[in-house]
Amino acid sequence: MKKEIVSTEHIKELVDKFYEKVNKDELLAPVFNEEAGIHWEEHLPKMYKFWGTQLIGTGDYVGRPFPPHTKLTIGVEHFERWLKLFIETVDENFIGDVAETAKTKARNIAVMFQYKLGLIEE
Repeated sequence: MKKEIVSTEHIKELVDKFYEKVNKDELLAPVFNEEAGIHWEEHLPKMYKFWGTQLIGTGDYVGRPFPPHTKLTIGVEHFERWLKLFIETVDENFIGDVAETAKTKARNIAVMFQYKLGLIEE
């Protein structure tokens, strides 16, 4: 049953289900697991804090999410897939204003990162 995003447990569910999809994706999994060498036991808690701060105001994220992306060989197609999987995960599991905010923030992040990487123009 779909639910509203109102707690850290919901944030954890969103992040975990999203990254399950990422880890099964033929385009994104190699970037995360081989090129970036993500240590999931460290990365997931950071993502819980990031999305918790973004969506329910936990305020416990400290960091700069963009710089690690500058070292990766990624293109527009990677951001499109990332966004598709994120929105799909939200739509499959959640409803309400915060779910809509999550999708809007993800779209904005994807555009901003692509712009900063020189992949798109204004």
